[in-house]
Amino acid sequence: MEPDRIERDTLGEVRVPADALWGAQTQRAVENFPISGQRLPRRLIAALGLVKKVAAEANMELGLLDRRLGQAIVQAAEEVIAGRWDDQFPVDIYQTGSGTSSNMNANEVIARRARQLLGLPPDDPVVHPNDHVNLGQSSNDVFPTAIHIAVRLALHEDLLPALERLETALRRKAAEFDDVLKSGRTHLMDATPVRLGQEFGGYATQVKHGQRRLRWASDDLAEVPLGGTAVGTGLNRHPEFPARAIPLISKYTGLEFREAEDHFEAQGARDACVFAAGALTTVAVSLLKIANDIRWMASGPTAGLAEIRLPAVQPGSSIMPGKVNPVLCEALMMVCAQVIGHGVTVAIGGQHGNFELNTMMPGMARSLLESVELLARAVEAFRTKTVEGIEANRERCRELLERNPAIATALNPYLGYERAAHVAKEAAARGESVRAVLERLGWLPKEKLDEVLNVRAMTEPGIVGGGVLGGAG
Repeated sequence: MEPDRIERDTLGEVRVPADALWGAQTQRAVENFPISGQRLPRRLIAALGLVKKVAAEANMELGLLDRRLGQAIVQAAEEVIAGRWDDQFPVDIYQTGSGTSSNMNANEVIARRARQLLGLPPDDPVVHPNDHVNLGQSSNDVFPTAIHIAVRLALHEDLLPALERLETALRRKAAEFDDVLKSGRTHLMDATPVRLGQEFGGYATQVKHGQRRLRWASDDLAEVPLGGTAVGTGLNRHPEFPARAIPLISKYTGLEFREAEDHFEAQGARDACVFAAGALTTVAVSLLKIANDIRWMASGPTAGLAEIRLPAVQPGSSIMPGKVNPVLCEALMMVCAQVIGHGVTVAIGGQHGNFELNTMMPGMARSLLESVELLARAVEAFRTKTVEGIEANRERCRELLERNPAIATALNPYLGYERAAHVAKEAAARGESVRAVLERLGWLPKEKLDEVLNVRAMTEPGIVGGGVLGGAG
C-alpha cells in the first residue's frame, strides 16, 4: 500500500491517501464529518460535474481560461458526469450547510484529473481547483444550481414517466371495471352506489394532477442562481458568465434552465426546493390513499370486503398456509410515509436561509432526490406487480350492494327523507334488500320500483335507463 501524500491548503498540511484524486479540503471534510456514511447522491455528483463543465466552456468563450487547460477540465468534468470517479467523492452528506466541502471535492478531483490528462505533475498549479475549475463561481451559487439540475432530471427521467405509466394502467382498469356496480363508502360506512370503474378513474385523475403539480415545481427549479457567486452580487465573475453558462446546462440536459430573476432571492432562499418537496408530499399522500383503498377492497378473502383480487406475488405468512398479503400496497405506503418525512426535512431546511445563504442544502438535496427515487421505484413495482393484475370480484360486489341499505337514498324524491330512512332501517335490521322492504310495505307501485331502484342510473345522475340490479334495491 502506497504511503499517504502531503497536501496543503490555507490551513496548512494534510495527509491524503496517495491514490486519491481529492485534495486537502476534501480530506479535512472527510475527517470532520464522520456522521452517516452516506455520500452525495449519484445525480448530485453528476450535476456538480455538469456545472464545472459549462463553467469551463463559458470561461473559455470569454477568454478567461486557456483553451488547452479548459478542455482538460471539460474532459475531467465529463468523466465525473459519467460516474467514473464517484468513489472520489467521499464527503458525508451531513457537512457544511452550503455544500462547500462537496464543491471543493469536485474542484479538487477535476483539477487533479485534468493534470493527469495534460501529462502534468499531480500537484502542478497550472490547473488549480479554485483559480481554474471554480473560476467565476462560488459554492454558494454552484451547489444550489446543482441541486436544481439533479432534482429536475430525476423528476423528468424517473418519476414523471413512472406516474404517467401508473395513470395509464389505472385508466385501463377504470374502463375494464366500468360495468361493475358496488357499494360506495363514506366514513368507512355503506353509501350510495358507485361503479368500480369510477373509483379507479378517480385514482387515475389523482395521479394526473400529481404530475401537473410536479411540473409546476420543476418549472420553479428551472431558475438557477449560477452567476451570483458568494452573496448574489456576482463578484469575481465576468458580466456575461451566466448568460454563457446557463444555456449550456439546457443544451446538455434537454431541459430549459434560466438565470435567476433575483440572485439575492435565489441564493438566500431555497423556496423552489420547498415547493418541490410540497409537490412530492402531495403525490405521496395521493399514492398512499390509492394503495390503502386497494388494500381495503382486496381485504378478506372471507372476512373482509373482497371486492377485488390482487395478484399473488409471494406467500403472506410464515405460519398460516395459503395466506397472501397486499405487499406492494404496503411497500408503497411505507415509501409515501418516508417521502412525507423528507418533506418535513426540506421545509425545516428551507427555514434556514439566513440572510444571503441557506445553510442546510446538502440535507435538503438528499431528501428531495431520495424522495424522487423511492417514489419512482415504488410506483413501478406497484403498477407492474399489483395494478395491472387486479381483477374485479363481480359476484362479491353484487352481493354487498344488494344488502346495502343506502340504496334507500334514491327514495327521497318519492317518499321523503323520513320514510326513506324508515326503509333503510328496516332493511338493515331485517337483513332484507330495500326492494323487499318496499314490496312488503307497499309504499310504491311495483311498476315504479324498477325505475326508482335502477342502480346503474344512481351512479349517473340524470341518466335514465340502464340495467336494474335484481333484488338489489
